[in-house]
Amino acid sequence: MGPDPLEPVNRQLQAFNNGADKVLIKPLAMGYAAVMPNPGERAVQRFFSNLAEPNTAANQLLQGRPALALNDAGRFLINSTVGLLGFFDVAQNMGLARHSEDFGQTLGLWGMPTGPYIVFPFRGPTTLRDFAGGYADTVASIPLTIEHVPTRNSLFALQIVTLRASLLNTPQPPAASDRYTLFRDFYLQRRQAQVQQ
Repeated sequence: MGPDPLEPVNRQLQAFNNGADKVLIKPLAMGYAAVMPNPGERAVQRFFSNLAEPNTAANQLLQGRPALALNDAGRFLINSTVGLLGFFDVAQNMGLARHSEDFGQTLGLWGMPTGPYIVFPFRGPTTLRDFAGGYADTVASIPLTIEHVPTRNSLFALQIVTLRASLLNTPQPPAASDRYTLFRDFYLQRRQAQVQQ
């Protein structure tokens, strides 16, 4: 596991995030899920996945995988046009599989150590490496190019609510367990596996 010198602060921030989720984010996600039919929810998820395809393609190139970069760029082109901005995954039906690569994974593949585990308010768990990678991915993301601030912020908010709605039925760990350690270890193991694939 990665280093966790900030554990006391991280635990407090995780408790804050759990509280914010309980009183704000989860109720919004539940309301969204209640009014949005399942096919609509999945279409919105595909729309946001499509917006991430250019970053995935760029990271595939940076990781030395030009064939996968071409696949992911092709997915973006097809789904943005024939798939109506990505609401439909036409590329999947054409044999172009979806991948998910980010700059944190690229930095890991290049040998950059994870750095300390960090929990940010509202953002959740990350490491120093993944925070730097996430910043680069955000700066290069399509929504950030939208100059109309209310539209851009609405897209980011919808993305958060959509993601949280997709996790509503995820089993929770037992109440007696140390949730902080479980979440930290799961996050670090998952990210390590993603870098190594």
